[in-house]
Amino acid sequence: MTLFLLKRLATLAATLLATSIVVFVVLEILPGDAAQMMMGPDASPEAVAALRAKLGLDRPALERYFAWIAGMATAELGTSHAYGAPVAGLIAERLALTVPLAVLAMTLTAVLALAAGLYAASRHGRLGDVGLMGLTQVGIAIPNFWFAILLILLFAVQLRWFSAGGFPGWDAGVGPALKSLVLPAVSLAVVQAAILARITRSAVLDVLREDFVRTARAKGLSRRAALWGHVLRNAMIPVLTVMGLQFATLLAGTIVVETVFYLPGLGRLIFQSISNRDLIVVRNCVMLLAAMVVVVNFVVDVLYAAIDPRLKPADA
Repeated sequence: MTLFLLKRLATLAATLLATSIVVFVVLEILPGDAAQMMMGPDASPEAVAALRAKLGLDRPALERYFAWIAGMATAELGTSHAYGAPVAGLIAERLALTVPLAVLAMTLTAVLALAAGLYAASRHGRLGDVGLMGLTQVGIAIPNFWFAILLILLFAVQLRWFSAGGFPGWDAGVGPALKSLVLPAVSLAVVQAAILARITRSAVLDVLREDFVRTARAKGLSRRAALWGHVLRNAMIPVLTVMGLQFATLLAGTIVVETVFYLPGLGRLIFQSISNRDLIVVRNCVMLLAAMVVVVNFVVDVLYAAIDPRLKPADA
């Protein structure tokens, strides 16, 4: 297990290093003057030169890269050109919304998908199975932003159970803050739950055909007990893979939903920074999102070893 973790940590470090190089090259070394892009085409050469010096763009690329890496290690990410505030503070403020939104959406996804997948697999070929798989097909086809608009029309405009958008902040209380995230989380979870439910159903059906399940049933174990005690854990390997990818997707892909619900999250910060040509914020946000995806995949790999006993002897 120790060797397994060391290998995964080495892969994690190498992936983060490669990601940082790609992000740096794309945003700072490719042809084009970043300072000129930020200032706009009508800026005077003196103003552009002053901004280049302020951003350190007049220094060698390798020196700027190592300065950026050192800054990330100490949370000194520079100052936003558009907002005039430290980038680290801006990102931390937006993460306080994006991470809870992604966690809430992933929780809804897991609960709905596992329940639907197990129900469909236990009734394979029957009406419940066919009906649920038909609903998941519809869920996969629905765009998040369109479903978000439908939720607003129904629950905010017609029923007035929730607000149509905005975020009161955590200072207003956990209840009001979470309530404002319910509709965005549901709109994010629908498509992901539909995908995960189909994968859960397929994985459970594959395990149900294994010999050890038939042996357990022959020894008198009920179908429900076999399903929960033996089948589910073995079926969780492919399900866990998809859940990890989905959580990373939710962290990095909330920009559309945050725009629809006017939520001041990380996705909206990236969108606004691109519009304002604030490349300092864009660079650090992209690196942060990439790091989140890599770390989530690392966590999934570690959970493999905890769930699948076949991995442990190989690493011993």
